[in-house]
Amino acid sequence: MVFKSLMLVLSFFVIGAPNKTELDKLVDQWHISAGKNDYNAYFDFMDKGFIFIGTAPNERWNKTDFATFSKPYFEKGKAWNFKPQNRKWNFSTDGKTAWFDEELDTWMDGCRATGILVKVKKSWKIIHYDLHVLIENEKMVDFLELRKK
Repeated sequence: MVFKSLMLVLSFFVIGAPNKTELDKLVDQWHISAGKNDYNAYFDFMDKGFIFIGTAPNERWNKTDFATFSKPYFEKGKAWNFKPQNRKWNFSTDGKTAWFDEELDTWMDGCRATGILVKVKKSWKIIHYDLHVLIENEKMVDFLELRKK
């Protein structure tokens, strides 16, 4: 009886666990949508409560404001084209929240980003994305001087 109960609990966790491959494909497709200047597809991946934190000090956008800001770039065929690699995943114990960090090859050279996805009914939506430029510690003093200009 104990064995059957244990197997039932374990099967729940295995079956109910988020599918890392599915989530990798989702985030990859999100990036590809921007690279292809597919505005609607790009924003469809996002939850209505989505927040994007960009690299500039004033860049904290909700979905509506980010869509408004981004639309001219997509219309001109000049949206961003991020190439992700080395993505790492973490999951909530209830399997309804997933968060990741990834390295990105971008027009800004190397970047890193973190993101959060939530399960909404039977599908996953991106709810938060934080993009940042990488800078080596030994270059920080020069970088700080540059920011003062």
